[in-house]
Amino acid sequence: MKLPCHRCLFFILAMFLLPVPDAVAQSTERYVRPALERPLLPHDVLVYQLRQYLLGRIAQPPTPPSAAAWTKEAKQIRARFLQRIFHGWPAQWIDASPKFEEVGVIETGKGYRIHKFRYEVTPGYYAGALLYEPEKLTGRVPGILNVLGHDLIVGKSAEYMQKICINFAKQQIMALSLEFIDTGELNKAGNDHSFGAQLNLVGLQDDGLFYLAMRKGLDYLASLQNVDPSRLGVTGLSGGGWQTVFLSGLDERVAAAVPVAGYSSIQQRLEELEELNSIGDLEQVSSDVFDGYDYTHLTALRAPRPTLLIYNVNDDCCFRAALSKPLVFDAIMPIFRLYGKEDAFSWYANENPGTHNYQRENREQAYQFFGKYLQTPLQNREIFSDDEIRTYEELAIGFSPENLTLLSLAQKIAAEFHRAAVPPAGPSRDEWSSRKREELRAVLHYKPTALARAWQLDTTHHDGIDSLSYLFEMKDGLSLSGVLLKATDTNASAPATLVLDDRGRGMAFAEVAARVDRGEQVLAANLLFTDEKAMTKQADGLGTVGSAMGGLAVYAQVFDTVGDRALGIEAAEVVEQAKWLRARSNHPTIRIESWGIRSQTVALLAAALEPALFSEVVTRQGMSSFGYVLNLPVRFDDAADLFCLDLYKEFDIDELEAMSGGIRVLRRDSLKATTTTK
Repeated sequence: MKLPCHRCLFFILAMFLLPVPDAVAQSTERYVRPALERPLLPHDVLVYQLRQYLLGRIAQPPTPPSAAAWTKEAKQIRARFLQRIFHGWPAQWIDASPKFEEVGVIETGKGYRIHKFRYEVTPGYYAGALLYEPEKLTGRVPGILNVLGHDLIVGKSAEYMQKICINFAKQQIMALSLEFIDTGELNKAGNDHSFGAQLNLVGLQDDGLFYLAMRKGLDYLASLQNVDPSRLGVTGLSGGGWQTVFLSGLDERVAAAVPVAGYSSIQQRLEELEELNSIGDLEQVSSDVFDGYDYTHLTALRAPRPTLLIYNVNDDCCFRAALSKPLVFDAIMPIFRLYGKEDAFSWYANENPGTHNYQRENREQAYQFFGKYLQTPLQNREIFSDDEIRTYEELAIGFSPENLTLLSLAQKIAAEFHRAAVPPAGPSRDEWSSRKREELRAVLHYKPTALARAWQLDTTHHDGIDSLSYLFEMKDGLSLSGVLLKATDTNASAPATLVLDDRGRGMAFAEVAARVDRGEQVLAANLLFTDEKAMTKQADGLGTVGSAMGGLAVYAQVFDTVGDRALGIEAAEVVEQAKWLRARSNHPTIRIESWGIRSQTVALLAAALEPALFSEVVTRQGMSSFGYVLNLPVRFDDAADLFCLDLYKEFDIDELEAMSGGIRVLRRDSLKATTTTK
């Protein structure tokens, strides 16, 4: 018998060694794809579980036994709030005296003048302010800080803001109006409030910047020679109402406060969230701020100082009167009553026009209130000033093109990071990894989770491929879904791979099919904040990073504000799924494969925290550094779980990879940032 030539023998061997032919792979994909795309966890069920979990974490209104007890507790609460808000911020920035530079003055000839100021919030970040000063001052007068809401284009030139400041100034009150971040002259792409998430990532709690911006205004107002620091007030609409309750609750210098349609209890927001599809801007529910507290506590911190809450009966934006009143007014009135100051706590529901407004009827309520409690005679009716309204250009301050934004401040902080080199493999690396692992658990607020039950929902068998669909119910009440696939003749102890995909498991069909064809068992799972309603067959239209978060981003936001970390919960759940897969396959370790930056991060976190679980980590369409999130930039709604406070400050991708205990980590098709928003 004639043996094959060397060339023919090589060809025969190659036939066995080559990858699975495309025809075979496509055949596998044809049966794998429908099983992966089938919805398993209904949107309404997931949302119900998320809300139940979070509502269990929202603090109930305080019920102190006495005024003395509340005075003592309130002092401690203020300190905790401020500690959280200023997390990561340099003391020299927090304690710096207000630096206001006057850039012009408008002599109106109408009984007041307008001073225009540029002031420093932090080094390199400047905001604008207008001081409406009475022309003839007699002695020390009250000072009222007017904080602006989301008037994006007009900013401080908003008509209602000008009218209330004019009325104050004409009646012997110094009125300081502040430009809100991302409004008016600060309305720049990088100042979008969602970029506070980038500040969190680099270690600066985003509320710190907002609080400094308004507190510097109060500091300056209180320092003026003709202002009586014992008669300070604050008022504002919407975002200005939020600023009002934050500043006046935490700063005891504020004698009287009038927030207008600016906030409600987080409990109420969660209960009506599906109707409004918003929990508020990031700074309104930022990391850790409401761990053990709610806006009810901020309201209670006003006691016994005079406070008027104004809401609108048909608010077309947020915080309708009837929905807001029970928790932020009715529940807090007993605390004012403890001090014998129930008359100092007032409620007004506006019906004309009743929409989201600070128009004449609401302003006149404020005049009456401030006149009474700042001991100054104010007319109950508004003084006509329609012919005194200035244009945007007349009130402009002017800023350098290099003025920082939320985003560029985060980028600047990140550029100053100096990371120590990862130790070489060996005992020094092991010791370093152990220490860093503890730091990682702290950053993630990591709590291991336990699987209560794996519900088998469905099974299919097509052309030699089996699928089992599961709902993984965790003991904390949350759930996630996954599909286990393998060839029918695959051994029960065959190698196993866990596949994660930012776009949802339905888009992972090619990777899953490839592993099935290699004789593996594959579990394709969705992360907790992957909305099966948002999964699609096409990657287009899923945001800058191909995310299937859908409307679940707001829930990730609330997880962080109540002291959890969305990212930490996802990492814990992936670890538990990996343990389940390891036990079911009877294989000592499993592979984990990811697509996209969210899944990449969770996979690397799981491997860094529990390296003994894994044999290999493969990341596709991942990033080489968290700097990618800053430099693209990645939008919060596309990857809300990723913006974990301090994550990039303390870790980067290469460090997480090095902490995996020698597991092979492969990056495939890494992404590169191509644009920057300043």
